[in-house]
Amino acid sequence: MGHLSQDEFFTALTSLFNDRKASAHGSIFLTQKRLSYDQPKEEPSESNPFPDLNPSDPLPVIIRATNGKSKEKRNRKVKLSTIVKPEELEGFYARYAECCKAGMAALKPRDRTKRKAKEKARRKKGGAVSAQ
Repeated sequence: MGHLSQDEFFTALTSLFNDRKASAHGSIFLTQKRLSYDQPKEEPSESNPFPDLNPSDPLPVIIRATNGKSKEKRNRKVKLSTIVKPEELEGFYARYAECCKAGMAALKPRDRTKRKAKEKARRKKGGAVSAQ
């Protein structure tokens, strides 16, 4: 599967967040890195020993999202990616942040009543021992 356009990426990412909410569990992994495989290789020199750290032109960024599911008993694994040009980064990240915030708005807090009960029982038991 190729890279999606930014509009297609945001539509699919919103759908991925909504699927996660409907199933009430699961994770979504978001990654990003610069895309340098298309760039010509520069040779290290005395003045620039690490040319890949200071590219002559700004590099595009690849953004990936996946639900991390790969087992047959779970839902199908979804992999999304898009490439963002350097001049489009600011607008992309604003839209990306809004999409992520909307996807996390419906998260419910983890139920910790069992853990609290265990800690209380342990403190009660351990409290008498530590009083010696």
